[in-house]
Amino acid sequence: MDKRYMALGTSMLVLSLLKEESMYGYQIIRELEQQSQNVFQLQEGTLYPILHNLEQQGAVTSYRQTADNGRARKYYAITSQGQKLLEDKLEEWKVYETAVNQVIGGVLFE
Repeated sequence: MDKRYMALGTSMLVLSLLKEESMYGYQIIRELEQQSQNVFQLQEGTLYPILHNLEQQGAVTSYRQTADNGRARKYYAITSQGQKLLEDKLEEWKVYETAVNQVIGGVLFE
């Protein structure tokens, strides 16, 4: 998939995952791959700037937790402000999706 298309909705996808549960970076990458059947494959160098940007916006918060293997991990959790941002992004996506479908002649996948 063209990476330019992915850039449009990556923060929306990350927030959607965090809406379900708090996750650490590698977990977000793997969950995104699994749920998208490997269509979305983020590198750490792509994910962490997105997470830091969301954190600066107040959309996510982070905390450190020790895993079962004794390793400290940084977890990210969506905030109420992040929930609102996700709702806004989902609404924008619906408008975008509708407009694209109108131009290309309707729904491609039923």
